[in-house]
Amino acid sequence: MSTQISIRLNPANPDHHLWNNHGTWFLHYTLHRPDFTKQRVRTSLRTGDRRVARRRRDEHLALLGAAA
Repeated sequence: MSTQISIRLNPANPDHHLWNNHGTWFLHYTLHRPDFTKQRVRTSLRTGDRRVARRRRDEHLALLGAAA
């Protein structure tokens, strides 16, 4: 079985997949694996700036998609 990346975006919510925890932005998403298990991923974007967080989120998800 191979891994397939499917990224869902909500155009009405430009902060989709972002979460602000006490002033620091995090990226969070769920990986659904071929063996029907899943893994919740949360990683700090190391910024308090929403625009920087959006850019880093997009870069991270692009790298994730390229790695698949």
